[in-house]
Amino acid sequence: MKLKHTAAWVGITVAATLTVSACGADGAKTAAKAVDNADKIMAVLSRATDRTEQLGSAQVKVSTDLGTGTPIAMDGTYSWGDGLAFDAEMDTAAAQMQRLQDSPKTRVLFVDGAYYYDIDPQPSGPLAGKEWMKIDSSAIFGDKGSQAFSGSSGGGNPAAAMRGLKYASNVKELGRETVDGQGTTHYRAVVDKAHMGKFKDAYGGDNLMGSVTGGTDSMTMDIWVGSKDLPVRLKQAIGAVEVTMDFQKFGATAPVKAPPAAQTGDLTEQIKKAQEQQG
Repeated sequence: MKLKHTAAWVGITVAATLTVSACGADGAKTAAKAVDNADKIMAVLSRATDRTEQLGSAQVKVSTDLGTGTPIAMDGTYSWGDGLAFDAEMDTAAAQMQRLQDSPKTRVLFVDGAYYYDIDPQPSGPLAGKEWMKIDSSAIFGDKGSQAFSGSSGGGNPAAAMRGLKYASNVKELGRETVDGQGTTHYRAVVDKAHMGKFKDAYGGDNLMGSVTGGTDSMTMDIWVGSKDLPVRLKQAIGAVEVTMDFQKFGATAPVKAPPAAQTGDLTEQIKKAQEQQG
């Protein structure tokens, strides 16, 4: 596959030229080797990105730490062919959902840009007698940020995140590692503020990026690629936020459907009003 070089790789070439003038022939060989190695790594990651995008869905385990030191674990299916959707179970206590759900696990869906939480029917209020609580993503990320989740190129899915790897300013191969019983090669990429480019657009620009990261200027991505040119694990660190996704099986997941409207209580407007008052 022929890779398109971005500004990041132009920067590496300039650095190599400076090294040549400063260090002579030996420096030139070292710099050329570094650039060549970076290209080889990007070729591997590009193949993994294409394979992930083509398969469109997977069974996954996700751990999200929002900087509290108490990760929220989710286990289920994700799909991203026509926009992000997932059907998973998460730890009720870690997600602070105990007031709405007695079970230690809470089922959560994301479909058509909205979150749905399986709750215990409440005695009063907008959730009275309802089995599901709905919160549109626009209540969390704003209208522009919510649009970032729509379509096959939308943010929040592993294929979109991996496409952003080509904007990394620094890539490294960290060696062979066993992950979930599979032999993998571990790679690391850093996307800094100067090279965010279209990667930031995948997250809805500054609005969504700021909501997720708290204004952090860089993202570190670790990816473990297995023998079939597919990711086995993807880890993103953005400031204090850390998300790890383990891929257990690709493809052939059931479509995610929204719960019946009659069984759903929508809290989107209440949350928007509460945020406006706080703001």
